[in-house]
Amino acid sequence: MKKKNVSKSVKSTLEKLAKEKEKKQYVDSVLAVQANDSSNVLAIEPDAGLDSAGVASDSASGDSVVEQPQLPTPEELGISITTAHAGDTLKVTQGDTVDFPITVSWNPSGGSILVLPMGTANAKDVMQVAMSQESSRIVKDGHEMAQITFNYKVVVQEEGLAVVPAMRFEIPTQTGQSLYLRSEPVVLLAESRAEAMIAWMIAFCVVLIVGGTILRIRKRKKVKAVANSYKIALYAIREHMMVLKQRVNVADSREWLLELEGICKEFVALRLGKDASTVNLDYLVKHDQLEGWAHLVEEFAHARYGGGKRDGFENKETWKEAMQLMDLKEEE
Repeated sequence: MKKKNVSKSVKSTLEKLAKEKEKKQYVDSVLAVQANDSSNVLAIEPDAGLDSAGVASDSASGDSVVEQPQLPTPEELGISITTAHAGDTLKVTQGDTVDFPITVSWNPSGGSILVLPMGTANAKDVMQVAMSQESSRIVKDGHEMAQITFNYKVVVQEEGLAVVPAMRFEIPTQTGQSLYLRSEPVVLLAESRAEAMIAWMIAFCVVLIVGGTILRIRKRKKVKAVANSYKIALYAIREHMMVLKQRVNVADSREWLLELEGICKEFVALRLGKDASTVNLDYLVKHDQLEGWAHLVEEFAHARYGGGKRDGFENKETWKEAMQLMDLKEEE
């Protein structure tokens, strides 16, 4: 009788060990990371809270139950999603194509991941007409980030408010489970083409008015600057004439007259907007471009070619004539 009980005990122990071995092999097959798996599938480590066999014990029943490992959240894995125009009301024109990008970012040190869009951006009064995706790398806050941008192109078919729905994205993992991301919805305000045209015309008119005002202000400033420059140059000519008057009785009459001719050339050049070295008083008088200057120009020609000494009072009369022709006053 005792031998029979011992045999039953051994048999029970062997069956229990066989069941535990079978359960362990099943769990290992679920959690095992295959060496030849695609690098585009995110690898997730088993939950650290499981026992060494990867099995959670049911304390209430005492039986061992196989459970799938608890996946971390995308935020815990450093995976984020950004929705363009989120939180704002995007103004668009009815019937126009609108770009609507959504970007998934992560730290590339953990490897590449596969991001699968689920569904479309179609909604009431919103129709998706195209979708493309682009991968890139950026540096943000000193850290490299990998990105996949899904660029949806949508058309708002009716004027008024419309909503681009929240988009879902799936990220498969090597455990057979998936992570899921969700974008934010975006509110669109569609204006009719007539309203958009009116708004554009108003904006265009505003630009013209503002631009014209700016041009007028600049023109006035330029004219004022030119006028100030003219006044300064004319003041310098007057000062030169006052110095020449003081030398009328002591300077050589020929040199004095030639110096007066140089001052007159500076004045004519200032009035005509030319360089004084290019001014020919004889030519201008001959072609009636310097009215009243004929006698004064003859005095200069006589000094150049005839010479001869002249009295101081004669030169002073010539000086007065030049002052009158240049509209300069002895006293300001």
